[in-house]
Amino acid sequence: MKARYNYRIYPKSHQLEPLAKAFGCARVVWNDALWLYKKASIEGQPIPKDVDKLVITQAKKTKEREWLAEVSNIVLQQSFRDLQTAWNNYFSSLNGKRKGQPVGKPKFKKKQSRQAIRFRKGGFRVHSQSVKLAKIGHIPMVVSRSLPSEPSSVTIIKDCAGRYFASFVVEISQPIPQQTTKSIGIDLGLTHFAILSSSEKIENPRLHKKMLRKIKKANRRLSRARKDSNRRKKRQLRLAKLHAKVKDQRTDFLHKLTTRLVRENQMLAVEDLNVSGMVKNRKLSRAISDAGWSKFKTMLAAKCDKYGRDLTIVDRWFASSQVCSCCGQSGGKKELDLREWTCLFCNTVHDRDINAAENLNRWAGGQSDQNGVHKRLEFPQATTPHKNERGSKCQTTVVAVCDEPSTTYKQLSLF
Repeated sequence: MKARYNYRIYPKSHQLEPLAKAFGCARVVWNDALWLYKKASIEGQPIPKDVDKLVITQAKKTKEREWLAEVSNIVLQQSFRDLQTAWNNYFSSLNGKRKGQPVGKPKFKKKQSRQAIRFRKGGFRVHSQSVKLAKIGHIPMVVSRSLPSEPSSVTIIKDCAGRYFASFVVEISQPIPQQTTKSIGIDLGLTHFAILSSSEKIENPRLHKKMLRKIKKANRRLSRARKDSNRRKKRQLRLAKLHAKVKDQRTDFLHKLTTRLVRENQMLAVEDLNVSGMVKNRKLSRAISDAGWSKFKTMLAAKCDKYGRDLTIVDRWFASSQVCSCCGQSGGKKELDLREWTCLFCNTVHDRDINAAENLNRWAGGQSDQNGVHKRLEFPQATTPHKNERGSKCQTTVVAVCDEPSTTYKQLSLF
C-alpha cells in the first residue's frame, strides 16, 4: 500500500530562484503540450507522436524556450507524464472505462495558483534533516516522523500562501488494526458536525465563520490596492494566509475525528449526501462548505480501506430521519425544524439526529449490546399498500446501497 508523507521545507534565499524556474518550466511544458493536444482534438486529427520531444527536446533548441535547459530534465518529463495521465483519464471517464466520478478536462496552469514539481528516483535524495534536489541543492526540512521506507518520488509544492512542502510517496505495510466488533452510524449536520448512533454529538467547529470577519477585512483592503502593485501582492498574500489557516484547522479536525471513528469501530455507515447540489442553496451554501462533509467522507473511506474496516454508503433517498429506529415504521414527512418527535406506532420519543444515526447503524451491521456481543438488527419487512394501483408495491423501508463497502483511495495527505 502506498501512502504520502508530507513535510514542511524552508528553502534558503539563493534556492528560491531555482525553485521558481523549475515551477515555471514545468508549467510551460504542461501548457505547450496541452495546446498541441487541444489543437489536434479541435481539428479532428490524431494526437501527434512524440509530443514530449516537441515541447522539451526540440523546444530547448529554440530561442523562445532555450531556458528550459536550466532546470532538471526530470521535472519536465514528469510534468508531461502528468498531463498525459490527466488527458487519458478524461477520455476514459467519458467512455465509461474509468470508475468513480467524472473527471474534468485538463486546464492550462496559471502562475498565481498552487505550483508543484515532481522528482523521481535519481533526481532527489533524502537526508536526516534535508532533501537534496537536482540542480537545486539541499533544502532544510522539518522531519516530524521518519519515513517507513525508501520513497519512490517526491513532489515539491508551493501553496498560495507562499509555503513550501515536500510530499514523499512511500510503500507501507498493511497495519494490523485492533480487533473490535462495534458498529456505528454517522449522521452529518450543521448545528452538530456529526451525530453518532452512540448518542454522542460532535460540535461543528465553524472555522470559516470564526475567521470571516478578518477575511472580509482583508478582501476589502485587497480591492482598494492598485493592480500589479507591490502593496496588492502583500495584501493578496495576507488573504491567502487566512484561508490557508482555516484549511489547516479543518483538515486537522477531520483527521482526528475520522481516525478515532475508524479505530474504535469495525463497521461504519454514513449517508451519501448530495453536497454539490446542497451548496446551491444560497442561504446554507457557506455553512455547508465550512463543514467539509465531502472531505470527511473521503478521509473516512480512505482510512477504512487502510485499517480493513467496512464502510457502508447509505442511499441518499433513505428516510433515516423519518423512520422509527425501534419499530421500523414511518410516520410521514417531518419538517426540518422538528428536532424531536414521537412515533405513532410504538410511542417512542426520538431525537431526530440520533434516530437517523441509529437507522444508519442498522445498515452498517447492527450494534453491540451491554455485554459487548455484536448482533444483527433488521427492520420489520412491512409494506403499506395504497388504495390506488400505483402505490400498491411501495415499501416503508429502503435498503441501503451496499455497492461501496470500501474505497480505492490509498494516499492520505494533510494538504
